[in-house]
Amino acid sequence: MEEMPRAGQGPEDISGPEAGPDSNFAPGTPLLDDGVFSPGRMRVEREQAYFNDLYLLAPLAYFVLGLDGVILQMNLVAAELFGLPRERPGHVLFRTFVSPPFHRDYAQFVERVLNSSEPERIQLQVQLRPASQAPGLPVSLLGSTDQGGQVLRLVLEQAEGKMAALERSEERFRRIVHSAEEGIWEIDAQALTSFVNPKMAHMLGYQIEEMLGKPLAAFMDAEGRTLLERNIARRQDGIAERHEFKFLRCDGQPLWATLATNPIFDASGAYLGALALVSDITAHRAASERIWQQANFDQLTGLPNRHMFLDRLQNEARRARREAAYLALLFIDLDHFKEVNDSLGHAKGDQLLSQAARRIAERVRATDTVARLGGDEFTVILAGVEQMGGIERVVQELITALATPFVLDGDSVQVSASIGVALYPADTDDTDTLLRHADQAMYAAKSAGRNGYSYFTPALQQAAELRRNMAREMRAALVQHEFELFYQPIVDLPDGRVMCVEALLRWRHPQRGLLPPGDFLAFAETNGLLVEIGDWAFRQVVYQAKLWQARFGPAFQICINKSPSELRCDAGLYEGWAELLAREGLPAGSIVVEITEGILLDETRQVVERLRQFRAMGMALALDDFGSAYGSLACLKKFEIAFLKIAPSLVGVLAQGDAEQALCEAIIALAHRLGLKVVGEGVETAVQRDVLVSAGCDFAQGHFFAHALPVGEFDTWLALQPASQPAA
Repeated sequence: MEEMPRAGQGPEDISGPEAGPDSNFAPGTPLLDDGVFSPGRMRVEREQAYFNDLYLLAPLAYFVLGLDGVILQMNLVAAELFGLPRERPGHVLFRTFVSPPFHRDYAQFVERVLNSSEPERIQLQVQLRPASQAPGLPVSLLGSTDQGGQVLRLVLEQAEGKMAALERSEERFRRIVHSAEEGIWEIDAQALTSFVNPKMAHMLGYQIEEMLGKPLAAFMDAEGRTLLERNIARRQDGIAERHEFKFLRCDGQPLWATLATNPIFDASGAYLGALALVSDITAHRAASERIWQQANFDQLTGLPNRHMFLDRLQNEARRARREAAYLALLFIDLDHFKEVNDSLGHAKGDQLLSQAARRIAERVRATDTVARLGGDEFTVILAGVEQMGGIERVVQELITALATPFVLDGDSVQVSASIGVALYPADTDDTDTLLRHADQAMYAAKSAGRNGYSYFTPALQQAAELRRNMAREMRAALVQHEFELFYQPIVDLPDGRVMCVEALLRWRHPQRGLLPPGDFLAFAETNGLLVEIGDWAFRQVVYQAKLWQARFGPAFQICINKSPSELRCDAGLYEGWAELLAREGLPAGSIVVEITEGILLDETRQVVERLRQFRAMGMALALDDFGSAYGSLACLKKFEIAFLKIAPSLVGVLAQGDAEQALCEAIIALAHRLGLKVVGEGVETAVQRDVLVSAGCDFAQGHFFAHALPVGEFDTWLALQPASQPAA
């Protein structure tokens, strides 16, 4: 807004010298204390008013009128004086408050103001309510226009001194602003600080001059800036709001405050900035947070308590119902905890509970909820459940973690955990009942011997028992060397040589006989055994590759498959692979890691880093089963794929028509343009082989050439192939 003359000024006060470039004035400069108004001092005050626009808080009646005499803006005192709503006064003429005998004098006064470059003054009477029969109140009006002559600005003061009740003096105004208990902060349209009072500067730990001209962003974090800007924008739309914001003090400590903001507009309605009253609520907020923390969190472990847990359980249940999803509730009770408490004391019992809480929290996702209900009872809410295997993997990790000895100030103690599992909405759609079901399942786990888990639903419990039995058998199979690797040749199509084979896993079960991967790999992945089995298979492949390279030359290769879950495991496992490869001295590319198309689209950090790690070890990468799922050609160069294996589903239809052959030829041609070798998988007939040869395919694999064979039989088969002779 343009500068506004103060009460008590006459035309001669405003005609003094302008503040030039050598002026010492800066926004926020306080008024002089002697109360004497000189022209120079008046200019300082006017400049201060222009920059700070604190007329809203001033104890004088200020009005802004349109050329038609309608009241456009007024400050708090003016609104109170005439009983008008300040923010939306409506179509109200200032003239309606002028006593009728003075209407002509007022009209002449307005005309003089509009035609003069200097302020004009008039003495008249006003009525505080239109059409009132009460005697008029003698007042003095000081009027001026803005630089464009588009609005009329009025300062009203009572001629007989009765306005003393409003405490309108400049000294009073200065004292209100500079001694206020609340911070006063003004920003311009660019969100730069144009004024702060001493209280505001003290609240943030700065000197006033250190804050002037600085952007609002310098005193707030990103979240606070966004909220304040939105608040100011909504105030511009006429929406009154009051918000809490976090500022940053000069020492980096947070300052929580409430802001009541008011936008500032010029006569044309353009936004000039905002004025805010700021109240420090840091201590109050800290006290409220402590109360809230105590009401919702366990003081010993820091986990949500029963109250918070029940609230989150209801929220997760509502979301699961809305999204047609599932959630699992785990009820965990520590076995033999009472003995620890009784023998070592409650202090060490508390240590054990704190450590147990950390172990539980470390083995679930950040989006899951871990809570302590009391004593040694914990709960976990697993949201967004898709497969039973995921639940069991978490449960098994929890059982293992809680069975690991706890070290309590030098004492090593061991407990275990019994876990009950209930599913929403499969077991019930009521959260209270769900908690009871999980509790009952936990007691079933205790009755079964502790250190285990149980489902509430008998059918699920039977299926879980089957999976647990399978996991136990697979662990025993690793120890008893029941897993085997079979090998299938990959034939060089131009000359029929076999210089590459694929290793395929089998399980020679003592009761069920030879099992293909489809009968057990899913169980291995569910129970976390796939990584361990994959490590065993890789080491076997390395030793076998060294033997065959000694017979057939250093170019002989073995392919081994890797699943997504293996690629997401701990990187430490693969450090041993690098040492093994270096120790055996295999040439680069001796081991080819086969991955599926879906892995190339997995942008998680672990998967990307693992593929790069394999390449750094000197292993080649092959894309298996291409064409069965995703179009991943764009990713082939990114991950330095060396081999492209066309899916059996495409190879199997090669003899059925020209379209299938054309598709296969296009894949091969594009792969060659990218520098990749191509393998046709699943070749069953001579026709399919011949089509691949005519299409320019490099290699082929399938039952037409040989089935997957154990190493001894494969050695015999390989020796009979005339094209695969030992290296000279």
